[in-house]
Parts: sequence; C-alpha cells; structure tokens
Amino acid sequence: MQITDIASLPIGKNPHNVDARVAYDTDNAVAVVITLQPGEELKKHITPVDVFFYVLEGMGIVEIGDETEEVGPDMLVESPAKIPHRWFNRSDSVFRVLVVKVPKPTTGTQIL
Repeated sequence: MQITDIASLPIGKNPHNVDARVAYDTDNAVAVVITLQPGEELKKHITPVDVFFYVLEGMGIVEIGDETEEVGPDMLVESPAKIPHRWFNRSDSVFRVLVVKVPKPTTGTQIL
C-alpha cells in the first residue's frame, strides 16, 4: 500500500503557472491535483488522451470544446482526447480538482 499526502508534494512546473501536484504517475495513468486560487485559470489546451476531472473543493467553470458549465464538489467531468479544454476559478474561494489522464500520455499537452 502507498499513501500520499498531497499537501506535502512539491508544486510541479507547468505552462499554466498554477499549483499542480502529481499525485499518481505510473505507466498506465497520471493523476494531478490542481488548485486554482480566486481569479486563476488554465490556458486552453489539448491533451492527447482522455481526461476525467473530479472536483474536490469549491466551484469552478470548465470549458470543453464549445460547452461551458459551472461544477462543484463531488462532480465528475469527462473530457475526450484532442478536444480543447480549460478551467476557471471565478469564485472568491479556492477551487481544487483531481485530473486523471488515462492512459498515461506519451506526448505532451498542447497549449493553444
């Protein structure tokens, strides 16, 4: 068994310049916890694999393709491979989301 204290993980360097911590990384999948402070957002980008997002805390706005929705805790959002997507925190509290890429990408994310 392996237990990971997410809060103690280092913040990873990323093109969005936000708090992103790799929680799980194997040959089969990657999971990252992203924390967006009020007013922060991710740049629109494309991932080469399917992604699902599980909202841990707060309210956030997700844009996938031409759809935009506000989501909150305990909601799961699916994002197909190669579709532009991004997250916004337009609230006045912290927003945290678990990002899971399955399978693990073999090429990088493309910032648009």
